[in-house]
Amino acid sequence: MASRLQIQEDESVSLLVTHSNIKSFSADVRFSLQMTVESVKEKLWRKCGTSVNSMCLELYDDTGAKISVLDDNLRQLGFYSPQDGDLDPSSVTSGGWLEDTSLVEKYSISEEAYDKLGGTYRKFKEKLASQNPSILESKISDHYMEDLCANVKVGDRCEVEPGEKRGVIKFVGRAESLAPGFWVGVQYDEPLGKHDGLVKGTRYFDCPPLHGAMVRPDKVKVGDYPERHHFEEDEI
Repeated sequence: MASRLQIQEDESVSLLVTHSNIKSFSADVRFSLQMTVESVKEKLWRKCGTSVNSMCLELYDDTGAKISVLDDNLRQLGFYSPQDGDLDPSSVTSGGWLEDTSLVEKYSISEEAYDKLGGTYRKFKEKLASQNPSILESKISDHYMEDLCANVKVGDRCEVEPGEKRGVIKFVGRAESLAPGFWVGVQYDEPLGKHDGLVKGTRYFDCPPLHGAMVRPDKVKVGDYPERHHFEEDEI
């Protein structure tokens, strides 16, 4: 609301500009008192987006009382003797809908009316299901990769791809918090994992932080994969 007025040698004034319909808009703008009201509107259009033809300029004082309406586009700003106060460029966007989408009327349709419509997504799904009932079922079976777990057991040493990360098997089975099918929980020898065995609120095993991973069985090779020593690759 309140602003500051500063008349300088070039006869300019600094005003706090607000927008009656865009509450978040506020800017200090300097105007020449020789500018016409139309020129003021053009300058404000670039700042707030309200078109010149839709704009109505009003001057207010410190108390919020309206001083005048700048309703003559050909008059100079100085004619209205702007004092401490703000300039509010309201527009046809009144009512606040430019920011508050709850004020915008929403289109709605009853379930009964929607069912009678053709070419809807619901009709498409129904047609798809009638042609192939299994298409809407999960594409991944609960037994997905179960066969690959036949020779994998907790305590086995392993190597995980990609990256040839080594560790020990800590979990084998289905994971309720993950996708259907079988999973293998691994505790890496180094902090190359993502967790400590707790995944999406479910604990599958315990290990140090950032040492745990849940991977698909096809990424795991079980065998003689001893823990690497830091300098073994430098030995000759």
